[in-house]
Amino acid sequence: VLFAPLYLSNYCVNGCLYCPYHAKNKNIPRKKLTQEEIRAEVMALQDMGHKRLAIEAGEDPANNPIEYILESVKTIYSTKRKNGAIRRVNVNIAATTVENYARLKEAEIGTYILFQETYNRASYERLHPTGPKHNYAWHTQAMDRAMDGGIDDVGLGVLFGLESYRYEFAGLLMHAEHLEAAKGVGPHTISVPRVKKADGIDPDVFDNSIPDQIFEKIIACIRIAVPYTGMIISTREGETVRAAALRLGISQISGGSRTSVGGYTQKERPHDTEQFDVHDQRSLDEVAMWLIKSKHIPSFCTACYRAGRTGDRFMSLCKSGQISNCCQPNALMTLAEYLVDYASPSCASLGFGMIEDELKKIPNAKVRQIARGHIEEIKNSNARDFRF
Repeated sequence: VLFAPLYLSNYCVNGCLYCPYHAKNKNIPRKKLTQEEIRAEVMALQDMGHKRLAIEAGEDPANNPIEYILESVKTIYSTKRKNGAIRRVNVNIAATTVENYARLKEAEIGTYILFQETYNRASYERLHPTGPKHNYAWHTQAMDRAMDGGIDDVGLGVLFGLESYRYEFAGLLMHAEHLEAAKGVGPHTISVPRVKKADGIDPDVFDNSIPDQIFEKIIACIRIAVPYTGMIISTREGETVRAAALRLGISQISGGSRTSVGGYTQKERPHDTEQFDVHDQRSLDEVAMWLIKSKHIPSFCTACYRAGRTGDRFMSLCKSGQISNCCQPNALMTLAEYLVDYASPSCASLGFGMIEDELKKIPNAKVRQIARGHIEEIKNSNARDFRF
């Protein structure tokens, strides 16, 4: 599944030692997108072919209140361009209240994502010396409050390199186990970012960095331990690492990403407001072609969210393996949309060859026939958004 981050604002009141957005950084320009600027960014992302976004914003009650986030979600969903539409907005913002999570649910967000950064309390408090994020308990219990507010799907993650990877791995699994036991639903996604170079941030300062071999082992072990979860790897990692990670269980990746505020509407990749260095700078089309050549189906699917297959309903289908009856045809249909509307000729040629091969693998003859019919409609008309 392909997605892109959309940075709304880098104003932040926290003092996180590993993030260039920390309040004391006077080198980085501060920027907050207006709703018109958000609309322009969304159209630029739609022109690439994206259907799923993860919005990001620093924690700043004055500049980035919950009202701003909610208005931004509304703007994103309402922005249409030709056949383009953002069908799902995942939200990665600071820990908040049950009431605010309920408002995010009402705004029809997808997954609420929040990285723990580190589960080691002493390290956590040292790395977050100032700001509301310093409160370890408030941050760690955010997913419980999100679910109490009605959000079905939550995404966990740690920033590997801040603390011993063995400790963080155990913390992630215990958190997943807790959510399943207490709320009946484990994490919808688990992200595996590593500390990377950014403005004023030197990853070598942190003495818990992990080599690629250990990083790959962590991904494999998470996949084995939490088989139902979606696993996300970002453009923090380069092509070689991402290729290895895909073979080991990663199921969601970003493509054509820019980690700066307002970066998608600029021709050249801006660096002045980036949260971290982007190591994989390929376009979405290049990433899609790479996936096809690697025998992975590039999927732009968001059907489960809109069909009500979230939370415990998604988990029951996922754990039984029945979700594949939805994933395979939806992946192929959304790939067909991308190939018709946005792909380069060479990518489209490869992609339709893959679609034909993969259609034959759908075991249910009726599903296979319906999917084939929808794909033909996509190719021959402006009809879009067929889904199982």
